[in-house]
Amino acid sequence: MSKIGFARVSTKEQELEGQIAKLKDAGCERIEQGKHSGKADENKAALERLLDYVREGDTVVVTKLDRLGRSLSQVLNVIDTLTERNINLIALDQNIDTSNSDPMSRAMVQLLGMFAEMERNFIVSRTQEGKERTGNYGGRKPALTEEDKAAIRKQKAEGVSQNKLSGQYGVSRATIARACGYEK
Repeated sequence: MSKIGFARVSTKEQELEGQIAKLKDAGCERIEQGKHSGKADENKAALERLLDYVREGDTVVVTKLDRLGRSLSQVLNVIDTLTERNINLIALDQNIDTSNSDPMSRAMVQLLGMFAEMERNFIVSRTQEGKERTGNYGGRKPALTEEDKAAIRKQKAEGVSQNKLSGQYGVSRATIARACGYEK
């Protein structure tokens, strides 16, 4: 019966060190970790390694329940998988220990999972509102404004060549073709 830790962060800017220190202090013999690195599957692979490694009677330790997944359904699926395999779960920051399997403990796990998902939804909503307010949706700025495109279409109809328009507006011929509604 071992304690196995699981640490996960979802952005490149976040660090795992704080979680790892807490898991070591909790007596974890092994710690699986996942960090978002541009590859969406790294956190998923880390969780799969954890689930492959743990055995009946072991205890999985996390700092918070939301480390087990990005949504309530993912967190609850992992908890169900652990429960089916007789593997306990401890969430350090939330004082959760599923080895105490009374109905109140199960309800608390589900409630905390719902609150974690609700918090995440609030963050996503606030981020979207900020994007709408500022008009900054990320990504590359368009090379041509709508006014530029209208002027290009007018000049093209008057017989100005794509090469000349591309030099005039500082864009490729393909961009000029797209502005006119056709490729090349």
